[in-house]
Amino acid sequence: MTIFVDINLTGSILVKRIIYLLVLSFIIFTDSFGQDPTFSQFYANALYLSPSFAGATSQYRFALNYRNQWPAVPGVFHTYSISFDKALTNFNSGIGVLATYDVAGSGNLSTTNIGLLYSYDFNINKEWHVRPGVNFKFYYLGLDISKLVFNSQITGSGTSPSVTPPPFDNVADVDFATSALVYNERTWAGFTLDHLLTPKTSFYGDDATVPVKFNFYGGAQILKKTRLRQKMQEVLSVAVNFQKQGKFYQSDLGLYYYKDPLIFGIWYRGIPFVTSQAGDAIIGLIGIKTSQLHIGYSYDFTISNLIGSSGGAHEISLVYEFNNLSIGQMKNRIKAIPCPEF
Repeated sequence: MTIFVDINLTGSILVKRIIYLLVLSFIIFTDSFGQDPTFSQFYANALYLSPSFAGATSQYRFALNYRNQWPAVPGVFHTYSISFDKALTNFNSGIGVLATYDVAGSGNLSTTNIGLLYSYDFNINKEWHVRPGVNFKFYYLGLDISKLVFNSQITGSGTSPSVTPPPFDNVADVDFATSALVYNERTWAGFTLDHLLTPKTSFYGDDATVPVKFNFYGGAQILKKTRLRQKMQEVLSVAVNFQKQGKFYQSDLGLYYYKDPLIFGIWYRGIPFVTSQAGDAIIGLIGIKTSQLHIGYSYDFTISNLIGSSGGAHEISLVYEFNNLSIGQMKNRIKAIPCPEF
């Protein structure tokens, strides 16, 4: 099924636009079922990256994330995320709730996930910790078919005669993810296995399902300067994030530099020496970090074949952390994970 946005053009311009939209619509529509939405600021959306980060905060944490993917392409490609988590210091644990909403294309193909997360922190020795996590979630896939324009509706005059689309049902299912994280004062590494219950993706009762996603992430602080009796002042970190979902691969490699209160980052997204995915984007990040509030903005500079037509991607994050712990309780809190906040 080929999908278009509404257009009102004639002659050769119409033909060129149709061909252009045919290619983009096919790529976008097929990929939307094969992979999850991606956040460039994945540490600003830590619960989406891994359930192991649930409760990895001083006490409470609230996060908002928004991504506008390919603004120059017809149709909308927006992803929203909201999360809240809490540290259970008396139980070496953390709990959280995460909701994501992704909408793509002119037909508002939407995916909604609402999950409950739990993690537990094991202290192996004085330096190393292991933190497994789980995410139980509800999955919903919807489509506004009334907004679609099918290829049979496109004519040389640019008119769109009405058609009656075949009946279909929106999709609801349950899903599960698990993860593990190992860290010490300056390094961290972890993995996530998502969609282990392979929820359904077909509007017509077929056997199509969401493929399992594997995610590996890690990094280290290679420079760390502090002042006596003061919080961290200057940090340089290197980090990597690798994803595999079905036939889709993605690798991110980058640097973060924090100089109180500003943070800067640059990332390369792509897999070198793999022709089809050798380079996708260069990502630039700027943010501000205070003791409680983190605000970040990033832009994906497209370097793939879509360099002149996608418009890149804009992403905004807001994280607010707060606590009402006493001095004695602060001493007993779970050790901080050294990864960046964006």
